[in-house]
This record gives sequence, C-alpha cells and structure tokens, in this order.
Amino acid sequence: MDSPALLCESLVKVYPPDVRAVDGLDLEVPRGECFGLLGPNGAGKTTTVEICEGLLEPTSGRVEILGRRWADAGRALRLRIGVSLQETRLPEKASALETARLFRSFYDDGLEPLEVLREVGLESKADAWVGKLSGGQKRRLEIACALVGRPELLFLDEPTTGLDPQARRQLWEVIRRLRAEGRTVLLTTHYMDEAEQLCDRVAIIDKGRVIALGSPEELIGALGGDRVLEVVLDGPAPPPDESFWRERVQDVCEARVDGDRALLSVNRPHIAIPSLLEAIAAAGRSLEDLKTRHATLEDVFLKLTGRTLEGESR
Repeated sequence: MDSPALLCESLVKVYPPDVRAVDGLDLEVPRGECFGLLGPNGAGKTTTVEICEGLLEPTSGRVEILGRRWADAGRALRLRIGVSLQETRLPEKASALETARLFRSFYDDGLEPLEVLREVGLESKADAWVGKLSGGQKRRLEIACALVGRPELLFLDEPTTGLDPQARRQLWEVIRRLRAEGRTVLLTTHYMDEAEQLCDRVAIIDKGRVIALGSPEELIGALGGDRVLEVVLDGPAPPPDESFWRERVQDVCEARVDGDRALLSVNRPHIAIPSLLEAIAAAGRSLEDLKTRHATLEDVFLKLTGRTLEGESR
C-alpha cells in the first residue's frame, strides 16, 4: 500500500513513421486521489491512459499500476481496475441488466448488477435493450460496467461526454463517493468545471509532455489574479498587444490577446475597470463588450500554450 496507484516514468509512445504521441511523460498518482489529465485533442491524453490500462505497449519508459507491472501481473491488475473508454460498443440486443451481469462475471468480487445500475441512475432501464437506450444512457451503462468490479483504480476517459446536466451531476456524486471510500480515479475531461469540482490535482498535457501539475487552485493562482476581464473593442482593428494592457491598466497581473479579445488577469476589478475605460478612450478606441469572471484552468492552458483546450491555435 506504500506504492502509488499509478506511476509513469519517462513514458514514450511513437507511432510510425515518427509521431511521438507521448514524449517523456512523468506522472505519479497516490492512492485515494482523483487525478485529472487535461489537454487539447492530440495532446497524448488517451494514449497515456491506454498504456496505463494495459491496452497499449509503450515504446519506452516504465509504468506501474498499484505497485505492479502489466508484464508481470496482467490478470491480477485487471481484477483491480475499472475502465471506461472514450468509446465503447456494447451488445445492442442485451438488456442493461444483462450487460452489467456479464461484466460482473469477469471479476472475483464486485457489486450487484442492479445496485450498480441504481448508482448511475439506470435502474428504471434495467430491462431495456442497449440498442434502445439514448446516447447519454449508454454512456452511463458503460460507466456502470467499469464500476461493477468494485475497482481500486478507476480510469474514466471523457466520462460525461453526451450526458445531460442532471446525469453529469449524478456521475460527479458517484466519483465523490469513490474518493470517500479511498479509491483512486484517473479522469480525462474537456470540461474545466468538472476538473475543478472533482480533481485533487491535475496535469496539463501538451505535445505528449506534462507542462503543468498541481491542484486546480494552485494552477489558477499562478496566473497572478483570480478574476479575468474579457475585453472586446469596437471596429475591425485587433486589440492592442499585451504590453498596452499591462502598462496602461491598473491591477493587471497578466495580459493575453486571444483573437479579438484581450484577457486581463486582475485581483481588484473595481480598480481595474475604471482604469481600463480610461486607457481605451485615450487610445481612441471604444468598448464593444466587457465581461468579468473567475479565472479557470482554461486560462492557465491558454497562458502556457497560446491555445485553447479545444486545440485551436491563437
């Protein structure tokens, strides 16, 4: 139990002819933590997770799951983990309950199939064919199949994609209960509020490497301001560059230009906003739109890479 739930050292995965999906990645996830992997499409998240799940062989590097390696203890590890892939195909002419029973049969110990359907809000659909379920209901069934073996370590790859808000919140409660029981969750997501609500720590990945690691609060705090002003100016001309905002607007800790917007990190909006309006007027420009919001992990990623988490260059 002294070993971490997951350990990756110098992990590399190269696809022919020379695509480095994972490029020297290091991670350590202690037991009982909900850990998030964030990054745009193509950053290497899913490849990393599939190596950790034992589905892919790394080109080089070391991976340990619950203190053991896949080459030495493959069957034993499969009995101790749960996996919900980004995309799963289940038998469409089996019922939800039959599907949960099938997955339960793979494990020596686990939950009752009806109990796990109740946990993800599918008890009323127990007798419905998989092919008749909605997209969100299928996603919840996939997660139920990952939970039915009572895993010590649960891999969730984009688990709430396709879920309605109520089902999404329901799954959040399932993850919180798992954490309270001392289980470990590795989560990939594009939803920043999800990572901030659920994860003890997150790693931001870009181009197959970890570029930032810490709690959501630590990473957001590193921006230097806990509020963001989104500024859009009138007219076709782009907003002034970052130095304009830093030098002319009071209380600006960090300034970034993202397309037609300027994003200003501040601590005291009541001081920054009057100064902002004066600077815009002095520059002969006019304000089209101004929003103020709390800083997010999306702002952290944009600062580090110049891209949004959807992967678009800015």
